[in-house]
Amino acid sequence: MSKFWSPKLRGLTPYIPGEQPRERLIKLNTNENPYPPAPGVETALREFPVDHLRRYPDPESRALRETLAREFKVEVEQVFVGNGSDEVLALAFQAFFYHDRPLEMPAITYSFYPVYCRLYDVERRTLPLDTEWRVDLEAFSPQAGGAIFANPNAPTGHGHGREAIAGLLERVTESVVLVDEAYVDFGGESAVPLIDHYPNLLVTGTFSKSRSLAGLRLGYAVGSRELIEGLERVKDSFNSYPIDSLASAIGIAALKDHEHFDACREAVITTRERTRTRLEGLGFRVLPSQSNFLLVSHPEQDAAQLFVGLRERGILVRHFNTEALSGWLRISIGTEDEMDSLIEVLEGLTP
Repeated sequence: MSKFWSPKLRGLTPYIPGEQPRERLIKLNTNENPYPPAPGVETALREFPVDHLRRYPDPESRALRETLAREFKVEVEQVFVGNGSDEVLALAFQAFFYHDRPLEMPAITYSFYPVYCRLYDVERRTLPLDTEWRVDLEAFSPQAGGAIFANPNAPTGHGHGREAIAGLLERVTESVVLVDEAYVDFGGESAVPLIDHYPNLLVTGTFSKSRSLAGLRLGYAVGSRELIEGLERVKDSFNSYPIDSLASAIGIAALKDHEHFDACREAVITTRERTRTRLEGLGFRVLPSQSNFLLVSHPEQDAAQLFVGLRERGILVRHFNTEALSGWLRISIGTEDEMDSLIEVLEGLTP
């Protein structure tokens, strides 16, 4: 610990991302898409005018925001973009959640949320999941300083429908409700159509999962003009140029290819359900999922030992070393061949 660190820095516990191994493994630990980006992405890379890189990008990212607005059938002024959805979330914490009332979030959800609370001195209140490991929307209080949750939730995989989200917004009207839709394209129902009816709703998303662009770092938010303006004020006080010109061109190319997008997400959904059935046949408890991963446990096998056994045999999954999740593994959905290999190894580890 450096003597030059500020007291606040010494007290931080950073987010720990999933391992990015240097050896060759079947990588099922960070919810990346197993399929390549749309063909137009490669074209955009090859044809990008390199001379453009000597100039600053458009600080408003207008072309990318216009493409997203058409995709979601909203106005361009209702769209915000950032350097990955993690950056968008960080800006939202600064813009909307610093109050004298606590921000409410599920006790089990995306583990970056508590990190942002500590970084930005946001008081938080955690809410238990219900008996079926679902986010309990009824538990959110109208008096809270805000609400945030992933829908579908990570790492559990359950998602609430749009009608249920509308019910929450009917009760919570005086603070921002942030719905993180990183995984919505794998079977969830987006809350974006609700933004014109509920000015306190902010929906965030990412190009990392269903668009196969985790290596690019591109995210967005959709909400009322009031909320988007708040994000812009924080962004322009921190980094006026978060989206580079090349990332914008690639994002636009990915959004335009609906056929590739649909084919990839349908393949992931099909493989997910096939894998779920096969895991249940091996005795695993598998939570229902509307995401590109499965959260699983085995009544007779230690999750940490299964994690080690899989890794020793060339398959990397995610084990969360926390009290609530120590008995579970999160398995990202890979290709059919990769999931066949997973099942084959598990058959030997769970006789």
